[in-house]
Amino acid sequence: MIKGVIFDMDGVLVDNRDIHTEAFLMFCRRHGFEMDAKTLMPLFGMGNEDIMQGLFGRELSREEIDSFSQEKESIYREIFAERIEPTPGLREFLEGLRQQGIKIAVGSSGMRLNVDFVLERCGITRYFDAIANGDLVRRAKPDPEVFVLAARLLGLDNSECLVFEDSFAGIKAARAAGSPVIALATTFPRERHTDYDMIIDDFTQIDASVVERF
Repeated sequence: MIKGVIFDMDGVLVDNRDIHTEAFLMFCRRHGFEMDAKTLMPLFGMGNEDIMQGLFGRELSREEIDSFSQEKESIYREIFAERIEPTPGLREFLEGLRQQGIKIAVGSSGMRLNVDFVLERCGITRYFDAIANGDLVRRAKPDPEVFVLAARLLGLDNSECLVFEDSFAGIKAARAAGSPVIALATTFPRERHTDYDMIIDDFTQIDASVVERF
């Protein structure tokens, strides 16, 4: 029986693939190398440590990773601030979950500053009982650590939590944690997804009764 729902953030709470891509491309140009969107796509859903080392093609120090990550995320927040809006149907879906007494958490590889930015700008902070983010875990997705932490913060087992994810790394993490998964075809098109219990384009296609299917 599902008692909690865990949402990834990027590509789930907000459909922001293109904004992150734009921010990464700006970041790369600042550091003297060109990158295209196609090359970036396999990195979506991973943590900044893995992404930055992939971009620079070498092992980075912790100080470099932290500095580069903060720089890129600052670019992201600056260009997203005026355009941000929740994924269609999200607010209504969250309200429905709340009315059913379902616990709600974020399980994101993103830094807490970005999570707070998204929740506050979208006006949905009040719906969330717990936030598990990349600052609180040692291993990013596809490792299940962030989803295990999110379930624990809700006081639930992962088998009792339905996960919403858009990325392949995130879905692998949710599966490894033992949760059913609803995939969102935001970051990647439907035909690229192969592992899910249900797939949707956005939250207008479901309501809170969906938890009863799992």
